[in-house]
Amino acid sequence: MKKRTFLKNVGILGMVPLISPFTPSSPSIIAYNPKEFIDNEEELWTTVRSHYQLHPDFINLESGYYNIIPQPTVNALVKHIQRVNLEGSFYMREHRFNDKYSITDQLAKVVGCSGDQLIITRNTTESLDLVIGGYPWKKGDEAIHALQDYGAMQEMFTQIANRHGVIIKKVSVPNHPKSDEEIVALYESQITSKTKLMMVCHMINITGQILPIKKICEMAHRHGVEVMVDGAHCIGHFDFKIKDLNCDYYGSSLHKWLATPLGAGLLYIKKEHTSKLWPLLADGEKNPESIVRLSHVGTHPVHTDLTIVDAMEYLQWMGIHRKENRLRSLKERWLTALKDHPNIKINTPFESEKSCGIGNIGLKNMTPAELAQRLFDDFKIFTVAIDYANVQGCRISPNVFTTVEEIDIFIEAMKTLATA
Repeated sequence: MKKRTFLKNVGILGMVPLISPFTPSSPSIIAYNPKEFIDNEEELWTTVRSHYQLHPDFINLESGYYNIIPQPTVNALVKHIQRVNLEGSFYMREHRFNDKYSITDQLAKVVGCSGDQLIITRNTTESLDLVIGGYPWKKGDEAIHALQDYGAMQEMFTQIANRHGVIIKKVSVPNHPKSDEEIVALYESQITSKTKLMMVCHMINITGQILPIKKICEMAHRHGVEVMVDGAHCIGHFDFKIKDLNCDYYGSSLHKWLATPLGAGLLYIKKEHTSKLWPLLADGEKNPESIVRLSHVGTHPVHTDLTIVDAMEYLQWMGIHRKENRLRSLKERWLTALKDHPNIKINTPFESEKSCGIGNIGLKNMTPAELAQRLFDDFKIFTVAIDYANVQGCRISPNVFTTVEEIDIFIEAMKTLATA
């Protein structure tokens, strides 16, 4: 489902007049020192929250689309904008590419791969569409993806089906699978001798379910099938290394959980596949083995790329394990409190390791769109409605700035609406 459809379902256009002119809350910002370790958990999250300017008119439980960025990262972005604006063409000609290669190498160390297997893109859609559109398809080839996968990539598969005669097979991932093996078998059931590529979500964006990627990759490779992973919500969300997944391609959006400025993503490509892909935008690099050949994006806001380093520094200061635990604990707080209510349905696995900060919840007595609207109108809680692919509910995605008290407000709101 397209984002515009999400917004229509949520009724956001009708909400706009209810929101007062923007006047962000201004808590006292606690000094940020990337070299200072905060041992106390309560102190850490109080400090982190102080780094965010939060809208005073609603509780934001929709960080899945875009993670707003903390003030230390905003300050760094402004400095990068000022530098690029000051140096102009001198920067673009003399420093741009060396900086990008350096940033790529630093990013590669954080995500767990080598720099020559990674390129910086603008988002997950661009990353994965580069693979789908650039793959050397032949008529009669087959590809597999899930109904729960992101709409833009599904549309790209439809395009290559129409353009190249590729056969697209689709599976539906259950919200509450019995085991990893059930998921693996689901994808395996669609493989034939003609299957070339399989797209799998690392974390399903509409439910937050984490799929057993390594097991799926091992299975697919036994059949000679390559695996492209949609990791839009994973980098900076929970701890893992791309190299440990054994996938062939991995795309992610850094402006989500790594909290870079808008317009930053990545694409990992296993080295043996680089030469066979056609670039999305042609580049002057002639070496077919060089991933640089696939990374041409033209003139774009380079200050966004520069700020990736600052976002990684902020994450490392916070600690990925501590962030993961915090996000998971916030999700489990509302999930545990609401899962046994007779009028509430949870669309996210109950097992702790099967999800992290994102969850999905619905009501039996109202549609997802109605639920999202009532949460906003009655309780000033902003979420997004999901109503397709066996998922009927609202995606709940708090962030590191979210407090336990805000989650408790959400819990009480859901209990109230469940009995409305």
